[in-house]
Amino acid sequence: METTPRSLATEAVHAGREDLAGLGLHAAPLDLSTTYPSADSRAEAARIDEFAATGARLTGPPVYARLDNPTVARFEQALARLEGAESAVAFASGMAALSAVLLARSAAGLRHVVAVRPLYGCSDHLLDSGLLGTEVTWTDPAGVADAIRPDTGLVVVETPANPTLAEIDLRAVAHSCGTVPLLADNTFATPVLQRPLEQGARLVMHSATKYLGGHGDVMGGVVACDEDLARQLRKIRFATGGVLHPLAGYLLLRGLATLPVRVRAQSVTAAELAARLARDPRVGRVHYPRIGGAMVAFEVRDDPHAVISGVRLITPAVSLGSVDTLIQHPGSISHRIVAEDDRRGAGISEKLLRMSVGLEDVEDLWQDLDTALSARQPASAPQRASAGH
Repeated sequence: METTPRSLATEAVHAGREDLAGLGLHAAPLDLSTTYPSADSRAEAARIDEFAATGARLTGPPVYARLDNPTVARFEQALARLEGAESAVAFASGMAALSAVLLARSAAGLRHVVAVRPLYGCSDHLLDSGLLGTEVTWTDPAGVADAIRPDTGLVVVETPANPTLAEIDLRAVAHSCGTVPLLADNTFATPVLQRPLEQGARLVMHSATKYLGGHGDVMGGVVACDEDLARQLRKIRFATGGVLHPLAGYLLLRGLATLPVRVRAQSVTAAELAARLARDPRVGRVHYPRIGGAMVAFEVRDDPHAVISGVRLITPAVSLGSVDTLIQHPGSISHRIVAEDDRRGAGISEKLLRMSVGLEDVEDLWQDLDTALSARQPASAPQRASAGH
């Protein structure tokens, strides 16, 4: 393992790949095997016993894809390096990653969660619904300490938050948590703009589907944390089967190589668009994080649905983090599953639009936005049905 400190850009290109030259390879291999030959069943029994007891990553040859996969392990190693973590555990989606964390804490008898809105809509729903047997207390950042109980196993925040881009002082919240682990959803910021572990968080979660993949063609989730928590998560992943497919692991490792370049370029364009929107009389309010980033949220004065239907270059679609620009209406899609009063209380108005800025030229994007902001919904047109999750 390389011990000399290296820049994030260098780590993004080389982490998880250091052994390739010694293997006579340049690109990371893709291992699609679901099972592996094993002639020594006694030795395999001992290894499986060790995994069941500790959750430690298997040493030696792989056994079965639900236990481990060499390609996915490369992505996990690389993401852990970028976040400054001991370990990382990858899952089939961001929601699978969050579910595993909740199950791990519940297995320890700590079913209570303290959470700060807004969160991604399905994260909000998973916590509020009690589907995994958890109980949630919603609070603002200043109320975290008072909301913690003896059975609190986790504090959950997202910063910048989805979709309002509200920012949280992670260091202050981590102090309020005391010994309770703080999970920070870092999907919007990525380790390029923010490393929550350095500010006191104990777990960092990503919907890897977004910026880590970066091209809108792979789904995954990942949690970066210390090795003790990683061992618990590996056991949950093995038992529940929410594994990341090796092809997804391959694409995510490849995506990390360009992550700093993409995020920084997208952020420049996003900041310029946010500034223009802030000066536009057709826009009531613009939300853009202090730390920057490629996400812009803005509230229009007229019909937000007309803007959605009026774009041509920008794609009206849910999700974010791709090389192309996407726009969506959170109240209709990403946060539709959250109760209306809770959406409103979290600052998600019906006028709010969320835009994920890609790598297109800023002038082309602005021309498309300018046209869409002047669009009007035809009076005779029926209202579109809202898409749920």
